[in-house]
Amino acid sequence: MRSLLTAAAISFAFTLLLTPVFLRAFRRWGWAQVIRTPDDPRNPSHGAKRGTPTMGGVIFISGTILGYLVGCYAGNNPPTASALLVIWLMVGFGVVGFIDDWLKVRKQHFGGLGSWQKIVGQILVIIPFAIIAQNFPDDWGQKPGGFGISFFREIPWLSFAIVAPVLGWLLYLAWLALLGVGFSNATNITDGLDGLAAGVGIFVMGAYSLIAYWQFNQACTGEGLATVDQAACYTVRDPLDLAILAAAVVAGLVGYLWWNAPKAQVFMGDVGSMAIGGAVMGMAVLTHTELLGILIAGGFMIGPGSVVLQRLYFKATKGKRLFLMSPLHHHFELRGWAEVTIVVRFWIIAGILAVMGVGLMYVEWLSLL
Repeated sequence: MRSLLTAAAISFAFTLLLTPVFLRAFRRWGWAQVIRTPDDPRNPSHGAKRGTPTMGGVIFISGTILGYLVGCYAGNNPPTASALLVIWLMVGFGVVGFIDDWLKVRKQHFGGLGSWQKIVGQILVIIPFAIIAQNFPDDWGQKPGGFGISFFREIPWLSFAIVAPVLGWLLYLAWLALLGVGFSNATNITDGLDGLAAGVGIFVMGAYSLIAYWQFNQACTGEGLATVDQAACYTVRDPLDLAILAAAVVAGLVGYLWWNAPKAQVFMGDVGSMAIGGAVMGMAVLTHTELLGILIAGGFMIGPGSVVLQRLYFKATKGKRLFLMSPLHHHFELRGWAEVTIVVRFWIIAGILAVMGVGLMYVEWLSLL
């Protein structure tokens, strides 16, 4: 618990207190937001945001890593393979987003990396993650990642080990690529209003910190096994360390949100939104709750879901639109809702979905007792 609280405190203090220092540097370097439609009469407020410092994701990524490492030292909990893998995804996806942001800033145009370039970059990050996750067993033989699809825990009949080894690995890599690209791009699409993605990320990673800590208390291996019901225990490697890291992410986002809340003084950019998506993917895979993660991160799924519905409806009706604009948060802007109203209501929905995910996990655990 000391590690968790210390990690959260350091991460929060870093982003809350040092963001102004970063912003001065960002302005000096010319890291200013480029707006896709600055003169769009339907969204006049967006044009006013042009020139706001961007790439703020660098701030909470740095705060998270520092908080986690200090927390590990304070609680005498050495970093583990599981947490380092999540950091790898968060930083790796963040680097892809950083390149995209930097190209936009350099060209002063909203077009950075192409869609396929982003996907290729994300897959290049996922491949080492996938390989390492199937190695480094602990003293009880538990590896960081499962070799299949999971809901509350590993689903035996959805294991990739039941097919030929080569095919199993191809399916495994394809599944992780789908998760990584899906989570990161969903977060990226959600990052369209001040504070929206950061607030949703707090609920999602907060839920995962609770889940990982619960798994630590109900682990099938380690200390305190006499109090654990083995019928409902969890075979997750390093759940406490995952909880510590997730808490550091939450605290970093809370401190960052102080400066990102409407009216934002800094935008996270693709470096931030993709990093959050990478962290969510890592927590879902390493806590063996990948399908449940879709519900927990449901706040991030609303935006891309509305984009898909808009396109399907447009094609089916030969030119008609289901929403005034997609993603959905822009539809409500055009309906006249205030930006802060949209953001807070999306936060509420995201919080409800995250709580539902945690509640379902607890109900599943009770059903096994």
